[in-house]
Amino acid sequence: MPLYRQVRCKHERAIRELSTSRNIPFPLPTAMLAPELQPADTAARILQQVFGYATFRGAQEQIIEHVSRGGDALVLMPTGGGKSLCYQVPAVMRHRRERGVTIVVSPLIALMHDQVGALEELGVHAAFLNSTLSLDETQRIEREMMSGRLVLLYAAPERVTTPRFLEQLDSLQERDLLSLFAIDEAHCVSQWGHDFREDYLALGVLHERYPEVPRIALTATADAITRADITLRLSLADARIFASSFDRPNIRYRIVEKDEPRKQLLRFLQDEHDGDSGIVYCQSRKRVDETAAWLADEGLSALPYHAGLDADVRRRHQDRFLREDGIVMVATIAFGMGIDKPNVRFVAHLDLPKNIEGYY
Repeated sequence: MPLYRQVRCKHERAIRELSTSRNIPFPLPTAMLAPELQPADTAARILQQVFGYATFRGAQEQIIEHVSRGGDALVLMPTGGGKSLCYQVPAVMRHRRERGVTIVVSPLIALMHDQVGALEELGVHAAFLNSTLSLDETQRIEREMMSGRLVLLYAAPERVTTPRFLEQLDSLQERDLLSLFAIDEAHCVSQWGHDFREDYLALGVLHERYPEVPRIALTATADAITRADITLRLSLADARIFASSFDRPNIRYRIVEKDEPRKQLLRFLQDEHDGDSGIVYCQSRKRVDETAAWLADEGLSALPYHAGLDADVRRRHQDRFLREDGIVMVATIAFGMGIDKPNVRFVAHLDLPKNIEGYY
């Protein structure tokens, strides 16, 4: 009887042990997996039936197959390239195989709200844990996580690495209900990157504590130095790297010398993007507030967004930007990561970003 007919193991640990004993590479090649473990058809069906897309884009299919079979991955893909699907589809696949919950490390509350809202609308059971929740809401979501009913749980790095949360992950792992770690905006781990977050440095504990749980790290902004830093700090030396081109043929870049920048910005918005949705980035919170107020006085639907605003105000402004047409969001770099809006027609930098990665 062929070996793949004998591989009926419920969990990857058993498959890994079996493949090692027979001198077969792990993850197992697709052709050697039992029919119910074949990822390609299942991934395609989930893509169509759950997410509503007919086909994969770029390297999505290869990434999804690799991760769904237990491989680690570092994914570098431009904004709009479909990074989220690279862990959301495997999360659904593995949950359906009773592998449990996928933990998504996400740096921004706005990003969590956007992703979870979209997943719930698609019928995928997802939730987030952050400071906006009440104690009762937090406990309810933790019960959902510990039961294995959640497909994806989004949490900030500072929460994921607390002793209490790690104990909860220990319990999930002991019951084979810890499916996958997805580390979004992975460039935040690098001190060489443009958006360093010290809390990301502690995420190496996930590999040390749960070596059998696959991990996927994703970013749209990583030069060679930052990529090497991500690999080192997240212990992804053995991960497969998927790097897509950052060339976006549908995007035009223009650099204009500053000369009365407010007037230049107003002409740009009124003459070329009247009624369009877009983002205007400023260097400081004060500049954001002043620019948003001035654009509103000029008759545009402009809203400010930065970390100094009340959380409820930020959430209202984000919701309006996502759901309404013609909104101009004036923001610091606290806004933008993971925001899923299909008709953003322009991004204007009123102030020069600190480095080239800021344009991504």
